[in-house]
Amino acid sequence: MMKTVRLKEVDLCYEIFGDGHQQTLVLIPGLGSQMIRWDIAFCNLLAEKGFRVIRFDNRDSGSSVFNTKKEIPSDKGIEEVFAEFSNEGVPYSLMDMANDVIGLLNHLKIKKAHVAGRSMGGIIAQLLGSYYPDRVLSLTIIMSTSLNPALPKPDPEVMAMMTQVYPDPVVHKQEYLRKKIHFAEKISGSGYAFDPDQEKAFLEEELTRSKTKNGIIRQLLAMGSFQYNVDMLKKIAAPALVIHGTDDLIFHPDCGKDIADCIPSAEWVVIEGMGHSIPVELYGLICERISDLTK
Repeated sequence: MMKTVRLKEVDLCYEIFGDGHQQTLVLIPGLGSQMIRWDIAFCNLLAEKGFRVIRFDNRDSGSSVFNTKKEIPSDKGIEEVFAEFSNEGVPYSLMDMANDVIGLLNHLKIKKAHVAGRSMGGIIAQLLGSYYPDRVLSLTIIMSTSLNPALPKPDPEVMAMMTQVYPDPVVHKQEYLRKKIHFAEKISGSGYAFDPDQEKAFLEEELTRSKTKNGIIRQLLAMGSFQYNVDMLKKIAAPALVIHGTDDLIFHPDCGKDIADCIPSAEWVVIEGMGHSIPVELYGLICERISDLTK
């Protein structure tokens, strides 16, 4: 059952699996991604391994709402919006998003938890491990980056697809779905069959759940304003697992390797043929590695 808690200016939507278990594992979604991308089957596998699993929507995605009077204009491109906000400051930072996780743990009266983050969620996980060491038992960072400016840049074609203005799904739903499915296939990697029907089902559910229009731009602004700090990574003392795919076109495998090299004693796992998504075929392997880490 999904619930919502008010954390200052944010209404945060969350769901718990295996609520009677002792070990808590928090799953943090990526940029513009909803908690349902941590698939129910994936969450159930973790619950079977003894975790109380918490998945949630980041602010400005899914059913989590960032309450603000300043709306993102729908008729402007991302670069134009970035220029506008650069003069007045970003609405919130990635640290604010990390504090949402702490606020949720406080609400649920959970003192310590294991943390797993994917993509942007992996950056948020790094912040939690560095600035809240007393709250984090372990870190799993999947297909993410430290945002080190020296690292390889995302594939230009993929970046163009990410930042394009998509059709309004209310008015042109089929065209919206077509373009989104095409993008998902592009970043899925070569090692595992892409399932367009599953992707369409995710997209349909996301449209039903979404309560914010263009909220992804505020998340992009939070990422764009993040200042890389290698000392932040070196301060992480929790056991860490860094997982990355060889075919990731958004964050090159070197991005994951950089995280693993900077976090003391981090374990580096590279998966052949995995792109910027977690295919069903890898649920068992990844859940097993998370379980091994927490032991």
